[in-house]
Amino acid sequence: MKSFFSILVLISVLILSVPSFGQIKLPAVIGDNMVLQQNSEVAIWGWGDPGSEIKVTGSWSKDTVKSKVSNLAEWKLKIKTPAAGGPFTLSIKGNEEVVLKNVMIGEVWICSGQSNMEWSADSKIVNGEEEVKNANHPNIRLFHVRKMGSETPQNNVFAKWETCTPETMRSFSAVGYFFGRNLQQTLNIPVGIIEVAWGGTPAEVWVRPDLVDSDPLLKACAGKLNTYDWWPSKPGVVYNAMIAPLLPYRIAGAIWYQGESNADNYESYRKLFRTLIENWRTDFGNEFPFYYVQIAPFTYGKDSGAKMIREMQMQTMDVPKTGMVVVSDLVDNVQDIHPRNKQDVGKRLANWALSETYGVKNLIYKNPLYKSMNPEKSKVRISFDNVSSGLKATGEEITCFEIAGADQVFKPAKVKIDGNTILVWSKEIKTPVAVRFSWSNDGIGNLFSNEGLPVAPFRTDDWK
Repeated sequence: MKSFFSILVLISVLILSVPSFGQIKLPAVIGDNMVLQQNSEVAIWGWGDPGSEIKVTGSWSKDTVKSKVSNLAEWKLKIKTPAAGGPFTLSIKGNEEVVLKNVMIGEVWICSGQSNMEWSADSKIVNGEEEVKNANHPNIRLFHVRKMGSETPQNNVFAKWETCTPETMRSFSAVGYFFGRNLQQTLNIPVGIIEVAWGGTPAEVWVRPDLVDSDPLLKACAGKLNTYDWWPSKPGVVYNAMIAPLLPYRIAGAIWYQGESNADNYESYRKLFRTLIENWRTDFGNEFPFYYVQIAPFTYGKDSGAKMIREMQMQTMDVPKTGMVVVSDLVDNVQDIHPRNKQDVGKRLANWALSETYGVKNLIYKNPLYKSMNPEKSKVRISFDNVSSGLKATGEEITCFEIAGADQVFKPAKVKIDGNTILVWSKEIKTPVAVRFSWSNDGIGNLFSNEGLPVAPFRTDDWK
């Protein structure tokens, strides 16, 4: 009975989310106030009377694109969009005409993940009320997908496009909003942000279920996930209900903040994360950029593998068109899994997109990353990528470094900056072979590039 009731609720929600225009029905993501990706062929789709003809025309062009409604009452077509601008209208004609208003052409991004992406200005972020008060941005459009899971792929969501105002921004992803605001203000074009986030969710629920079930490692680790009443844990159920209905809406890229809920079950995360990125790119039909946040320091339980998640996130940067931001310096309380400074998280993600995707020059956006080590007698020299202008530290001593010999016993280390490198040593280790930095669940190091971006946690060994 409970299952039947859940199905009725799901059907009711989906019916409510489909605007009714007689013979023409549209998914929620195709509607008034939407942003269509500029300079693209974008998909427009919906439902209608089987056998009837659909004609779609954008007010930016005299061209009309036609499609036939199938015997399943479905239709889909693609139209060309110009460079950014608006507002426009979009005419959809069948046995009647539907005109979508206040349509913008610009850049469309998905923001997704768990609670650190979901947290809004209402979640007591830094300077939240002031940010809300100033959130009048007619050229930013927000599409907030409500939380829902499903055993099977769905064709619609409960959401609508809205102009960014203090009222609509207040409950929207703070990271997504600040990311979009930085893009819009720098590029001076319309920006659409689609929020699909659910606090506490493991990455498995965001991946198409067949991709998890067909891989022995992913399937085994998914079977170890804890089940709770307040978030889903079965592979694919959130993908089915919150991602699948958006296909094939054309997007410019995605930003991601997730990983905390996989920390106790981390063995598969490197493969799982790569599978997720490939899955989304394949199903959206677009090799879009994917920028993400390395999870922040937090006092996880003793057996947590949070440091391993961070390492696997860093390793994922070898996937083309990806980028990672480090936020350890934005944490003011390691006993709070939700750092309150979301402004700088959004800005750092935006700087990746502005530099790598949009070609904006002179932005410093890459964190220093471990490159190599070279033993020098009783010391070790560590080299980094992304430190062309040098390194600096806050505080009198550089913290969170450890060093070990062949016995694999780590001791606290002394550190000295030497140009773009550092020297690491300990009087207790005569012949060092390995160095670790911030290699703990809650370690916050104080080593930065001269531009102020924190060095990412690392280890030079691969010991278990």
